Amino acid sequence: MAMTLFGFQITRKKDDEKENETLKKFSMPTNDDGAVTIQSGSYYGTYVDLDGTVRNEIELITRYREMSMQPELETAIDEIVNEAIVVEDSGSSIEINMDELEVSDQIKEKIKVEFEYLNKLLNFGNMGHDIFRRWYIDGRMFYHVVIDETSPAKGIQELRYIDPRRIRKIREIQKTKDPKTGMELIKKQNEYYLYNERGIIGTHSNLGTKIATDSIINVNSGLMDAKRIMVLSFLHKAIKPLNQLRMVEDATVIYRLSRAPERRIFYIDVGNMPTIKAEQYLRDIMVNYRNKLVYDSTTGEIKDDRKHLSMLEDFWLPRREGGKGTEISTLPGGQNLGEMEDVKYFEKKLYKALGVPVSRLEPTQGFSLGRTTEITRDELKFTKFVQRLRNKFASMFDDMLRIQLVLKRVCTEEEWDDFKENIWYDFKKDNNFDEIKESELLGLRLQTLQMIDPYVGKYYSMEWIRKNVLQQTDDDMAEINQQMQQEAEIQAQQQQQQQQQMAAQGLDPNGKPLPTGPNEEQLNPDGTPVMPPSKFEVHANEMEFLQ
Repeated sequence: MAMTLFGFQITRKKDDEKENETLKKFSMPTNDDGAVTIQSGSYYGTYVDLDGTVRNEIELITRYREMSMQPELETAIDEIVNEAIVVEDSGSSIEINMDELEVSDQIKEKIKVEFEYLNKLLNFGNMGHDIFRRWYIDGRMFYHVVIDETSPAKGIQELRYIDPRRIRKIREIQKTKDPKTGMELIKKQNEYYLYNERGIIGTHSNLGTKIATDSIINVNSGLMDAKRIMVLSFLHKAIKPLNQLRMVEDATVIYRLSRAPERRIFYIDVGNMPTIKAEQYLRDIMVNYRNKLVYDSTTGEIKDDRKHLSMLEDFWLPRREGGKGTEISTLPGGQNLGEMEDVKYFEKKLYKALGVPVSRLEPTQGFSLGRTTEITRDELKFTKFVQRLRNKFASMFDDMLRIQLVLKRVCTEEEWDDFKENIWYDFKKDNNFDEIKESELLGLRLQTLQMIDPYVGKYYSMEWIRKNVLQQTDDDMAEINQQMQQEAEIQAQQQQQQQQQMAAQGLDPNGKPLPTGPNEEQLNPDGTPVMPPSKFEVHANEMEFLQ
């Protein structure tokens, strides 16, 4: 097997060629990381056309960041981030779990030490919220792994964040034709990252610098567009609801400003005046009756200003001879201006697009910690959604640990592939829903066990009860049996030590003095000394025996 680390291959180069010859592949690899797939030629240079894809992706990332500044989205994002990343008083927010890893305790301790070291490099205890929030908004995150080239065994020296708009993963495919079938087969696959300080936009081959894949840690949201070309953010579903909410809010504000005041309607009698003179006469009357005093809120002064908003002005209408004379009437303001049902509808729709329960965002909604039967379905879905986010985000620690452990020679890449399946990351939890659920389930199982206990050994076996009532697996039963055996041995040792101590003090196991000789004074059960029988009692006993 070939092992490549930071662009250096530690094996013979012919191994890959032999592997590609035996494994014939004609289908393109699945694009789950947003890499741009290109086909390289054998004789000519490759020009990477990233203009269409990357330009849209960069615009999307910028749009996601602008959306996150909106008050409604910012509140929802804070709710998600606060639920996912919980920092304890000790500063810890995530721990590594290696209970199922079957290696020596020495290797487990080394892995734990390296994991804590990587957390310090990330400053995850203080910056965990910001790191998770950045990944959630952008939908992707890149870190540059900095090592000492002179001594790689020192491990990772620095983890430097890279703006996702400046880097892009490229998957270069080289194909060849099968001489028998004529089908195009994948001969070679090369992956690398393309980095440009000014951003990856352009249609030329010299877009940036090629970076080895092991030098970059990439974790994305896992959401792809319909064509599986671009990685999407979790905020992508909220683009349309947010635009609709803004449109409805603007329309509501315009309607309120235009219909809130009560305006006057002036019908001016112009008689038989010509059109030009009638308009001039109407204009003169408008100037005389127009409100000229304006209050300046910045300076607190009242000044004469004729610049009024057109929707707040009065209406002036000429009226010819033969109709009514001059008349002034009032146009009433808009009714039901306090209704906000449309705005509330699109606001709830926006929260549903992000998966956040609407009840969490209500300012008057209190927090109650009750039974699991009182937990709403939305809260349960939100808890599972946050758990999926944590699992996806935790893949970043897998990549970091892989590089660190291989550099420190704790394990090889092949061994790490086996290790990572049994390594978990426990995020601290703030809500007590899981704890309440487990407590209630355990209580119900113990109640069932109490009811079925009289039938044990008659209709049900102990093993059946442990598997079906207590829901214990074979591993759980083996572990519990081992723990009970150890506890029984410890308890037997403690009892033996206690008996030895009591014997040394001259006491029996019941705490009574031990007999030391034939002349020792005998005691009754109530603690009084036993008196020897009198002669009369001895004679009576003998006569009773003879009879």
